[in-house]
Amino acid sequence: MTVKPRILATRLFPNAVMERLSKTYDIVGTPTLAALSSVDILALSKQADAIFCDSTSRFDDEMITNLPKTVKMITTFSVGYDHLDVAAATHRGILLGNTPDVLTDATADIALLCMLGAARMAHSSAETLRNGAWESWAPTQFLGVHMSGKKLGILGMGRIGQAVARRARGFDMEIHYHNRRPVTARGLEEATYHGTLEELLPHCDFLSINCPLSDSTHHLINDTSIAMLPDGAVLVNTARGPIVEDAALIKALKTGKIASAGLDVFENEPKLNPNYLPLPNLFVLPHIGSATFETRDAMGFKCLDNLDAFFAGKNIPNPITL
Repeated sequence: MTVKPRILATRLFPNAVMERLSKTYDIVGTPTLAALSSVDILALSKQADAIFCDSTSRFDDEMITNLPKTVKMITTFSVGYDHLDVAAATHRGILLGNTPDVLTDATADIALLCMLGAARMAHSSAETLRNGAWESWAPTQFLGVHMSGKKLGILGMGRIGQAVARRARGFDMEIHYHNRRPVTARGLEEATYHGTLEELLPHCDFLSINCPLSDSTHHLINDTSIAMLPDGAVLVNTARGPIVEDAALIKALKTGKIASAGLDVFENEPKLNPNYLPLPNLFVLPHIGSATFETRDAMGFKCLDNLDAFFAGKNIPNPITL
């Protein structure tokens, strides 16, 4: 009888993904909606040949060093991999995989939702209505700003940044961006490239953050960079929370330097900084950028494609490398 490879799933993934996983592999433990703790992962990994995780499970140098030698691969249910120590895994000979390409459109859609929600004061107006405090239409109530015709700065012009730019063109927005290098892509023919963040920021009526989290981008948006934005700019982050320094953004929202912000990610998820809570000019979501049935299934299938290729002795389709 053929022995199935043993996979530790650090939590319960979508039904279609779990069904396919269980047909080909033996699942270690009983996955639940809650993510496993590091202690539990280390304990259960003694029975596993590979690990199927997501971005809520951190595999730093210490964690990877303590994994048993039986674990030969980790595939993550995410595009970003700042939760994985790639150097440590490479040193240990552990192969890493992720899920590029499949969540581009879903995340770009949420970026536009965050732009509109922030610009048009969606949170405060909806909260007033839900609380029964809206009495009548008024000429000066819930005033926001137009997106149409404004300048949109995009920080990070990868696949998601490009998708955000193409959607924003539907609002006749003027696209500016900063990236490691200029991008030539459909719909970006008239976009303006800026070689540095400092060159980009003064042109941003709206700023959309779409770059990866790394040592160089951690708290890249801080007091200094915010001061370079036009007064009354709108800031949107659908990338990773720690790219924006919460304390700096909260201060700017209070003073009006930032007119409003739309966040799908924030520092210390899932614990939102309580100083955000009283702010009427914040539109915030619980990291739902990829949260469609289609996208989450596709992400899981990418992880399974990585596992299938690895255990078949082939190159995995979506490797993470140094």
